Amino acid sequence: QVQLGESGGGLVQAGDSLRLSCAASGRTFSSYAMGWGRQAPGKERELVARISSSGGLKSYADSVKGRFTISRDNAKNTMYLQMNNLKPEDTAVYYCAAGSSMFASMYDYWGQGTQVTVSS
Repeated sequence: QVQLGESGGGLVQAGDSLRLSCAASGRTFSSYAMGWGRQAPGKERELVARISSSGGLKSYADSVKGRFTISRDNAKNTMYLQMNNLKPEDTAVYYCAAGSSMFASMYDYWGQGTQVTVSS
């Protein structure tokens, strides 16, 4: 089992950048595929970025491709999401997640979330 905690959210203007961090507890962090999901008001939660357990493989939703970069540091049990050129439609609660399979439809463990608000 792994416990996850996000940080780095906030209120920014369109075009700005933010970097989210996810700190994980437990010795098995490096065995999990990781991802960032988000949930906007009235919408379902969606995974927008995924990274393999080693960090060698990454995948993005079309809505964030080219603007967001996911990365991880297994030595520090930490994952990141660099978000550039933010848009108002990126406003959501962002969650980090861990799963046994990178391309699973939904991951097994989720953090509490951090709010990202992008004003126009």
